[in-house]
Amino acid sequence: MKDKITEASIQLFEKKGFSETSVQDICDALGVSKGTFYYYFTSKEELLLDIHLSYIEDILAQQERILTDPTRNSKTKLYDVVYMLLHSIERQGASARVFFREMRHLNEERMNTVIPKRTQFRLNIEELLRRGIENGEFREDLNPSIAAFGILGITNWSYQWFHPEGEVPDKEVARIFVEMVLQGIER
Repeated sequence: MKDKITEASIQLFEKKGFSETSVQDICDALGVSKGTFYYYFTSKEELLLDIHLSYIEDILAQQERILTDPTRNSKTKLYDVVYMLLHSIERQGASARVFFREMRHLNEERMNTVIPKRTQFRLNIEELLRRGIENGEFREDLNPSIAAFGILGITNWSYQWFHPEGEVPDKEVARIFVEMVLQGIER
């Protein structure tokens, strides 16, 4: 039942927004009582935290598998991370949109649970860029910190406009992003 509550909530948060969705709305969508909801979650905010943690822990685990693969070079790993982020929008569209859009509704204590995981994801990209610089794949004058923020900016914002069933598939969007990052757009 906890998973059903979470899934119904994700759909409602995506459609109506966190603030406009009540616990009663969630219960009505499932045909359960508020007692059922409160058996699994102490509040709507705890549920939102659970959604956030589930999403970030999933993409952190995927990122870790990519980054620890000894058969891939840094450029391939960068592409794979960018593709994974875009593909997560396709695979977990509603969760991704709730993750990026509704985070502001977490209180400071709950944010302090999520932010270190988001920071770790970014730091992992920075380290990947540093290794790429060290092994000669990326420019020596690249600022890994700023580049990591840029990469996350272009990929994370894509939840707003990227449609997996659109004319450009996620693999092609990932290729374009990585090419743009690595080669720029100058002729």
